[in-house]
Amino acid sequence: MFGTVVVGVGTAGRVRIRDLLSPLPSSAAEKMTIKGFVSRRPLEEQQGVKQIALEEALGSEDIQVAIVCTENMSHEEYIRKFLEAGKHVCVEYPMSLSYAAAKELWELAEQKGKVLHEEHIELLTADYKQLKKDVAGKSLQEGTLHFTGGPVPSGFGFMAFSGIARLTWLVDLFGELTVTSGSMVEDREKQYMKMTAQFLTQEQRQLTWIEERGPGLGRMKNINFRFDSCTMDRLPEAPREPVGLFMQDLNLFGQKLLGQVPPEQLQAERRRVLHCLQLADRIQQLCQSPAHSGV
Repeated sequence: MFGTVVVGVGTAGRVRIRDLLSPLPSSAAEKMTIKGFVSRRPLEEQQGVKQIALEEALGSEDIQVAIVCTENMSHEEYIRKFLEAGKHVCVEYPMSLSYAAAKELWELAEQKGKVLHEEHIELLTADYKQLKKDVAGKSLQEGTLHFTGGPVPSGFGFMAFSGIARLTWLVDLFGELTVTSGSMVEDREKQYMKMTAQFLTQEQRQLTWIEERGPGLGRMKNINFRFDSCTMDRLPEAPREPVGLFMQDLNLFGQKLLGQVPPEQLQAERRRVLHCLQLADRIQQLCQSPAHSGV
């Protein structure tokens, strides 16, 4: 059994506590048992689980695993502390707000012989799984993914990082990409931001990613993927799956802890995660240096 602590008790943290208390029967998640939660605020028990101090979590021999559910800007710090303390770590995306820091964290995990897992529940949704099946075997000509949502909360980093779930979709669907341009429109008084990034696939096909956030904007993904044989302009409908997204992710993390995930799958996942963070870094550079946009 892996003694586990949840760090951060926002929406995701509370779901993590719930899933650890009632794991999927006969799954790898059953091998984790929750020992407490860590929060910067003094809180009452959460679902019967007690709060413990960060120092206790880091030093306890009864805790082998940390699940980090804090705001993005603090992910790197918590990952580093728990890895250095000899703990396995599961963290919400993005694991850091720079490619260089993420690379260091992977190297630290390897050095310590610990599992470092970045959650990507967007790849586990039923509509995405169906989209991936529908895209398979088709030859992309050009495509656009346009996401809208409310204002980005403070502490979540530049839009290319806070929205890295959409970038991960594009890389998972179409392979490694090259950034060709990045631009940003922002009205701080109105809390409005619009980031546009353009890429080329390895087959030299153009992809556009638009991340648009502001008050009153509904949370929505709009796609337009033109292939040699058809055009997809809406996400496919897919029946809701019986196992929740965070539970699916917890089970995958548990499989990694138990050594049940093939090395080639681990390497492919690490490569994808680092590639997406490298792309996000480049997009941020271009958006913040207009003179270099399009380079």
